[in-house]
Amino acid sequence: MTVSLSVTHRPGQGRPVAFLHGLASRGSVDWPDREWEGVLGDRPRMVIDLPAHGDSVALGSATTSVVLDTIASSIGAEEVDLVGYSLGARLAWDLAHHPGVAVRRLVLGGLSAGEPFAFVDLPAARAALASARPPQDPLTGMIVQMVSMPGNRPADLLSLIEGLAAEPFVPGRSAPAVPVLLLGGADDEMAAGIDDLAAMLPDARARRVPGDHLSALHTAEFRRAVHEFLAA
Repeated sequence: MTVSLSVTHRPGQGRPVAFLHGLASRGSVDWPDREWEGVLGDRPRMVIDLPAHGDSVALGSATTSVVLDTIASSIGAEEVDLVGYSLGARLAWDLAHHPGVAVRRLVLGGLSAGEPFAFVDLPAARAALASARPPQDPLTGMIVQMVSMPGNRPADLLSLIEGLAAEPFVPGRSAPAVPVLLLGGADDEMAAGIDDLAAMLPDARARRVPGDHLSALHTAEFRRAVHEFLAA
């Protein structure tokens, strides 16, 4: 049975732009209308809530391949430009060559060059949720803090992380063949490797914008870079 995710459509003319948000967020938070209205002219926008986020269903501990199939089905077969941030960028990297999606250009913001979820201590994270005592491991503690933010479904998000870690992100295994723009905040340690990622791709460029992992996404410089790249 095909599962559809929650997709908010903003009507317009021309090729749609599909947006994928980061972990423990949702489409309306990472890609708010007040920031993106008019940035891409009158092009239609598709703002997607990833599994276990926002208004989308949870997929349990489904592997990365299943998550990608679900996102591809929700986007549809029409050619799109694809913009992802953090977790959304990690998934967009592989969606660019998914047979169910036609991607013309790809923007990857805040992308880590490795797979951080493989290092999350999931038993400790689940124990922390049950006891309200933070885990000792800093990365696991950060994940617990993120998934526990108001409006989130912590248990569903940890299951999502478990499934993604079972089929980790390996950039060298499959590289997008379409033109790619990699964006990272100047103070974002998670995106420190975007130059190395760009060097792996046949048609890519890396660019820094002001801010850290949380703030870079919401800068005018980030939006301007997306506009210029997708308008080319």
